[in-house]
Amino acid sequence: MNNKKQVKTDLIKMENFLEYNKKIKEGEDTFKKLMFIYSMAIKELETKLEIFKSEFKFLYNYELIDYINTRIKNPKSIIKKMELKGYDLTYKEMIEHINDIAGIRIVCLLKKDIFSIRDLIQKIPGINILKQKDYITHPKKSGYSSYHLIVEVPVTLSQNIIYVKTEIQIRTVAMDFWANLEHKMKYKPEGDIDKKDSKEWINCAKMINKIDNKMMLLNR
Repeated sequence: MNNKKQVKTDLIKMENFLEYNKKIKEGEDTFKKLMFIYSMAIKELETKLEIFKSEFKFLYNYELIDYINTRIKNPKSIIKKMELKGYDLTYKEMIEHINDIAGIRIVCLLKKDIFSIRDLIQKIPGINILKQKDYITHPKKSGYSSYHLIVEVPVTLSQNIIYVKTEIQIRTVAMDFWANLEHKMKYKPEGDIDKKDSKEWINCAKMINKIDNKMMLLNR
């Protein structure tokens, strides 16, 4: 005879989990609780991706995913972004409009694998795709290339399943190399990238794209 008490688990949106219209205060319990939920969303998604990585390596002898990086946006960055965008500093505005608080970057070796990984993510049970941006087929003017998804990840707690927005970026090692250097140059204390340097960065991005395409041909 089973004497275990059955726990009811409710499906809820993030906004129903806390004081929605409250002003943001980064050191208070509400903010800490929210950051905990975002960190759990990353763990949920990272675990599923690590399973895909292991599956392809051990069952198919193929390195589909090279590595995975995760991060939670720090409080000052969240507030600064909200101020720049003109949002009220409430949890409601933060949850509705700041989609990259929880972020995960998936880096692969070949460009074609970006779309394979995207297709696998779309098939994960419970994951809701909210938005997609294909900067692989259509790179940004700066030369930036990556595939972006905004998804809702179900985080299972003892009493609730909470849907949490997470940003996913998928790119090749070469694209990641370019993006990391360009980001560091852009945000250096000494100033902006001038027009001449900007053109050079775009040219480098084009060269990297050619290298990625060449590597796909060689890999065949």
